[in-house]
Amino acid sequence: MPQGVPAVVPDDGLTTRQRRNSALLAVHTGDGKGKSTAAFGMAMRAWNAGLDIGVFQFVKNAKWKVGEETAMTALGELHDRTGQGGPVQWHKMGSGWSWIRHGDAETDHAAQAREGWTEIARRLREETHDFYVLDEFTYPLGWGWIELDEVLDALAERPGKQHVVITGRRAPEGLVAAADLVTDMTKTKHPMDAGRKGQKGIEW
Repeated sequence: MPQGVPAVVPDDGLTTRQRRNSALLAVHTGDGKGKSTAAFGMAMRAWNAGLDIGVFQFVKNAKWKVGEETAMTALGELHDRTGQGGPVQWHKMGSGWSWIRHGDAETDHAAQAREGWTEIARRLREETHDFYVLDEFTYPLGWGWIELDEVLDALAERPGKQHVVITGRRAPEGLVAAADLVTDMTKTKHPMDAGRKGQKGIEW
């Protein structure tokens, strides 16, 4: 295991082990590619460590399926069969929010996002998962669909050791300030700049 040396050791009365084992809030933001990919990579590590994984994608089209969803779902099934790794749940806004009763009316994305967050907050209070990915969660925050202060309070008050990774462009300043780990993905070049569309196996 890598033995990184902290640049600063705070005088907080905690031991090195206590600091190492504290819950982590990570934010992957910026205009560059790889924010969700990095979060799902962390989820795979967490699965390997036996952690309970909950992925919540705040996407408007629940039919959109990324390759990581197939892979993580398969890992969850492997756990169910053999006990290897940890359990996995994958939810997408829309029809993937299994706790919402869906009607035939026109989709209200803002309402679905709020209901999704309400369920996540409940799970945080009840320590349902060990590792959460809130994918593209910065967008409903930025659009005002979900109150930032409510999210920050729920994250600050979450009990136990629950890791949370949030992805998406333009992360609010308050979320960045509250996070333990922030990565800003900077785009230097992208194939789309040359008119090339996304490729299977690369973008999804």
